[in-house]
Amino acid sequence: MTSSEIDQLVRRLIVQLLLWSAITGGLLFTGAGTLRWTEGWLFLGLWFATGLASSLALARDNPAILEERMRPPRQSTHKGWDKPILAAILIGWAALHFVAGVDAVRWRWSNNPASIEVAGAALMLAGFYGMHRALRENAYAAPIVKIDAERGHRVIDTGPYAVVRHPMYAGAVLYLLGTALLLGSWMALAIGAALSCLLALRAVWEEDALKAELPGYAAYAERVRFRIVPEVW
Repeated sequence: MTSSEIDQLVRRLIVQLLLWSAITGGLLFTGAGTLRWTEGWLFLGLWFATGLASSLALARDNPAILEERMRPPRQSTHKGWDKPILAAILIGWAALHFVAGVDAVRWRWSNNPASIEVAGAALMLAGFYGMHRALRENAYAAPIVKIDAERGHRVIDTGPYAVVRHPMYAGAVLYLLGTALLLGSWMALAIGAALSCLLALRAVWEEDALKAELPGYAAYAERVRFRIVPEVW
């Protein structure tokens, strides 16, 4: 990509980040019923800052993945079985943020100590970093499950992919659980755990497609034994 194309891509990304920040904030504070929620604003600030830092770094290191992830989800190569799973993940993501506001602020069912919220922030940031590392390494890490033959899809086995086969999902699990803890909601944590199980199911089905259609993936799966959690699964 030329420098002008990258600059244009970065501008689109910033607009997209602002839009998603507004959507996420709307879910959080609508659930809370008030704007007076320190943890909610802290989460949004961290979310935007890390998203912006990651996007700017990827624009330099791997602009192709940014372009790929900004494509619309409706694509002819999108696996049919993945469409309802992706829809469920998006609904669960929205529910996690809305329920966190209801639980922690509006109805005050959960009352977490500050130490738990700090630990949640650390997990969230670790998850963001893990996802960033995966995106930096893999130009084919599309948000939908597909085989991207058009762009010469190949197996990536370097960086975090040398440790687990799905580092994006590993980072996402940390992000989901950390977000719930930072926002002070045990109900949101339960939703995050359910979403983590859904990601695990998606990883298994995604691997079936990759082994069948992506040359070299079956051998890679034998070399790198763990899907998401090193030394566990």
